Amino acid sequence: MDTNIAYGLMIATLGVFGYIGYQASNAKEIEADEYLSARGSQDWLRIGLSLFASGMGIWILFGPSEVGYYGGFWDVVGYAVSSATPFILLAYVGPKIRDRLPNGVTLADYVRIRLGRPMQVYVGLISVLYMFTFLFAEFTAIGKATETLSDAEPLVPMFLVGIVTAAYTSRGGLPASLATDRIQAWTILFLVVALLLTLFGGDIEGLISDAKAYNPEGDIDWSIGSMSHMESYKSGLALVVAITAAEMFSQGNWQRAWASESDEALTKGAWLAAGLVLPLVFVMGVLGTVVAAQGAAEDPSAAFFYLIEDAGVVFVAAFIVLAIALVCSSVDTLQNAVVASISRDLSDSKMDIPNARYLTVGMIPIAIYLATGPTLPFTIPLIGISALDAGGVFQIFLFADLLAAATVMPVLLTLWNRISSQGALLGAVSGLLSVVAYGALTGDLGDGIVYIFSPTNEFGLANLEVFLSAVIGSTIVTIVGSLLMPDE
Repeated sequence: MDTNIAYGLMIATLGVFGYIGYQASNAKEIEADEYLSARGSQDWLRIGLSLFASGMGIWILFGPSEVGYYGGFWDVVGYAVSSATPFILLAYVGPKIRDRLPNGVTLADYVRIRLGRPMQVYVGLISVLYMFTFLFAEFTAIGKATETLSDAEPLVPMFLVGIVTAAYTSRGGLPASLATDRIQAWTILFLVVALLLTLFGGDIEGLISDAKAYNPEGDIDWSIGSMSHMESYKSGLALVVAITAAEMFSQGNWQRAWASESDEALTKGAWLAAGLVLPLVFVMGVLGTVVAAQGAAEDPSAAFFYLIEDAGVVFVAAFIVLAIALVCSSVDTLQNAVVASISRDLSDSKMDIPNARYLTVGMIPIAIYLATGPTLPFTIPLIGISALDAGGVFQIFLFADLLAAATVMPVLLTLWNRISSQGALLGAVSGLLSVVAYGALTGDLGDGIVYIFSPTNEFGLANLEVFLSAVIGSTIVTIVGSLLMPDE
């Protein structure tokens, strides 16, 4: 596609979303609580669409197909399930936390009333690390997607998306993000279904045949992608544990918990989001196995794009609109969620709206800079990351996932009144120590320390045993520690 046409489509699509976001906040002067929570304003359908849209970043065009390409069937299943389980967990846990803290904004707000200020700061730091990594990963992906589709300069869509989303999010806060989410959700649903059916609906048998070729049953020489390959099954399950834990610390989901008009609205909306996300991620992942069966891809992270490289200009145009909708739906959520976590959890609710707006705008150039893959002036210990390429971003994601896996059960167990602040804090620390212990038992102490920063197996996939060590260790110590050291 002609680059100028591509730029025109980007600008037009962003113009629509920008206008919607601006109008959502144009009627009145917004107050701090509404800016961060939009408290009690959304019915179940709006919540469901918002959770779906904010969760469906442009990663959907890259992540599932890459996972399918490398890991095969069981990793695809794990990735699809892990995309839905955070919403299912939110449907059950969210109302309980809402009832205990009606005026909350972030998960760490609840953590503070149960576990104290230090644990609130720790949870806030995990959230910010995870969400900001997600943010600049989305900028990386939109640059790569538009370059692949139209040879557009990657920095152009990064800056355009950053400017437009920061403009309406900084002005209107969460209400503006929610307003655009609805339009973005319908856009994503329509374009994804229409494009996939049009491009692949006539050759479903051929696609299934290719997928089976990569995942052969009963073949002695099966590959890692085989349905019978246990390591692939284990890494798929590891994704469920890792991503579910990490997404519980994504404050965008928790903001929408308090934006729900009722517990019922939150529950129904979360189930709707789960029902929309799971099949979409699964289909995109299976398409990655199709690419692998058809031959090695030069860039596996863009596996899906190999299937549409011969699509006509109309299809390319539709994918550009889809890409912009996907990235805006997640970026505006992440911007406001990071601000919420910093202002509530790290600054102890001392940040006013003007400063929150400055922070929303100020994080964009930092995220774009990191998205360009700079060489860092330092090396991340043990794993040697000195540049934020795709591998570096993946390692940071896994590190944040492991911190979340070690902390999620001490936080959720506080819904049981016998869990104490000392027990939960000790449990979170012990979750990481359990990982070190697992590494020492299966190798040596150095292996255990490396697992903290790089929780992967020999295939470079998520290591199930490492993540289970964090979850199980933190759970046991939290319960035992709370019984031995109850709160007074």
